[in-house]
Amino acid sequence: MKTLPPGATIGILGGGQLGRMLASAAAALGYHTHILAPDAESVAAQTASSFTRADYHSRIVLDEMAARCDVVTYEFENIAIDPIDYLATRVPVHPAPAALAIAQDRSAEKSFVEALGARAAPWRRVETRAELDAAIAAIGTPAILKTLRLGYDGKGQMRIMAADQVGAAWHAIGERPAIVEQLIDFSHEFSILLVRREDGAMVSYPPPWNRHVDGILARSSLPAPIEIARHWGEAAALAGRIADMLGYVGVLACEFFATEDGPIFNEMAPRVHNSGHWTIEGAVTSQFENHVRAICGLPLGDTAPTAPQVEMENLVGAAGDRWADILAEPGAHLHLYGKGDARPGRKMGHVTRLARKDEIS
Repeated sequence: MKTLPPGATIGILGGGQLGRMLASAAAALGYHTHILAPDAESVAAQTASSFTRADYHSRIVLDEMAARCDVVTYEFENIAIDPIDYLATRVPVHPAPAALAIAQDRSAEKSFVEALGARAAPWRRVETRAELDAAIAAIGTPAILKTLRLGYDGKGQMRIMAADQVGAAWHAIGERPAIVEQLIDFSHEFSILLVRREDGAMVSYPPPWNRHVDGILARSSLPAPIEIARHWGEAAALAGRIADMLGYVGVLACEFFATEDGPIFNEMAPRVHNSGHWTIEGAVTSQFENHVRAICGLPLGDTAPTAPQVEMENLVGAAGDRWADILAEPGAHLHLYGKGDARPGRKMGHVTRLARKDEIS
């Protein structure tokens, strides 16, 4: 793999907070960054070296990006695959389009990881109301209906607690192709964040315990309880098989449920991930820096925690207005994303809290 020296330019598709933090990490290592996004106000552009506001499908714009960038990455997985495929013929793109294509289709994703030995909740792909009725009859309720494509932070998902709710759920997701999966009993949710270079070198972070509110990640904390820790090895091994099979380069996030029978795979994200924000202060090398290291062919950094206890709290909606109180907290590290409108459900920032040994009872 070619090593890109400091001074090279990293292209980032997407204008959100993940791109913002990637650009900051790249700048710390001496790289330039160029953001391409259609957003009128890009929070990633606030920290990047340069910004082009344009549609991802413009071949003229993509040619210009390929000419000015030494490598391209992306900060979200809901981008159309065609621009990624086109760019990949002109400039190295990491992660590769194949990883994005699988992650964009929940049915393909489930089938792919199950073929690698993962356990997933019982599920069926459905394209019609009749297929949904048959799937519910087969797997039972409670279940959750998820659109095949798009959707995150609980969007595009409807719970079906009883058979008489099937029609309403099908209507709520727009009567689109979907998967329906059985709701399983689990004790905790957790994620594996793995980083892989093109030559196959890999590192992973300790798994955080992730807690959600209204489908949005609320907190990630370490060290994880024993119910998660005992699944760490198996879950990390699966993430490694996924990365190897895809020839993956960069940060890969895999979400799991901890159950008595072992880790149950939920979904993967081919990018830096919200559940890894704790790594900025809470790990020797952040997920963002390690992503930059991986796509630029640099040695991967140490993933060890920097404190005996770490917690990341998402600041959603009006919670971002607590910035003054958070800044007064010892051991708190505030990150605001530069967004103006604090709408309900919108991630405005996060705070990471590190506890010293003498603070732990």
